[in-house]
Amino acid sequence: MKAMILNQYGSDSKFELTEINKPKPANNEVLVKIAASSVNTVDTMIRNMGIDLPLSPETPALLGMDFAGTIEAIGEDVTDFNIGDEVYGCAGGLAQLPGTLAEYISADVHLIALKPKNLTMREAAALPLVAITALEGFERAGVKEGQKVLVHGGSGGVGHVALQLAKYFGAEVYSTGGGDRQTALIESLGATAINYKTEKIEDYVAKHTDGAGFDIIYDSVGGANMINSFNAAKLNGHIVSTVSLLEIDLTLAHFKGLSLHVVFMLIPMLHNYKRAEHNRILTKITNIVESGHLKPILDTNHYSLAEVGQAHARLSSGEGMGKVVIENE
Repeated sequence: MKAMILNQYGSDSKFELTEINKPKPANNEVLVKIAASSVNTVDTMIRNMGIDLPLSPETPALLGMDFAGTIEAIGEDVTDFNIGDEVYGCAGGLAQLPGTLAEYISADVHLIALKPKNLTMREAAALPLVAITALEGFERAGVKEGQKVLVHGGSGGVGHVALQLAKYFGAEVYSTGGGDRQTALIESLGATAINYKTEKIEDYVAKHTDGAGFDIIYDSVGGANMINSFNAAKLNGHIVSTVSLLEIDLTLAHFKGLSLHVVFMLIPMLHNYKRAEHNRILTKITNIVESGHLKPILDTNHYSLAEVGQAHARLSSGEGMGKVVIENE
């Protein structure tokens, strides 16, 4: 089969179109003909950092995590999927798991689910990593109807899904963005936009929560923004973070009694730990999508498998809006 392979890592590395062996499904795996895959920040991190990241595969590397496609063969012990099923998932592209920048993937059935019927393959491929991340965070924080939820970075990949899920669960949703395009997208998805460049934390906390703070902060920005999340949270509030690679003073979190939930959704893939949770979450996401409460936002540019380098560049540029998707011809 055709695949786009990295023979070396680094910011200047190039994907090369290569013929490799088509995989065969092992026990509890299905062979999926990939229709589309999407690019996530972690994909570009692996490409640029290589062995400096403990989750990077050895070269020559087949990257790509998200995909949507059609099952063509099933391995032994597979009972919940059939040949011809349209599925989606996040199932490769790190450690020992071959990725999705290819015509086929042999995917662990615990990492996939039936694709939402009301989404195209291109749309479905945009969802798995960001949707699993968003829903896992809210489940761990115990989101409830009537709560006030603040999403930092609501126009981003995880953020735009998180704010839609918060609305689905009945929360009153607010989201930070940094410009007209971001705030317009946030408003179009039903959240109240906050321009973090012009509004101070204490001002929007006073305006939207009468100074009490938000029940849950979903922080998809991370880094130094964590302190902003602490400041915006109510007493005994919950912080969900997807980017926690930093040293930070937890004094404020202590005196406010905050709970911090760090979401690293790659753990089941990396450690073969509770992989069935991803099937459960994706199945729930499928139901939410089919009920009309969640829609992925896609970048307007289209890329073929041979143009994966351009797709990576598009995501890294920050010029796009929505998930960058690669379609197989």
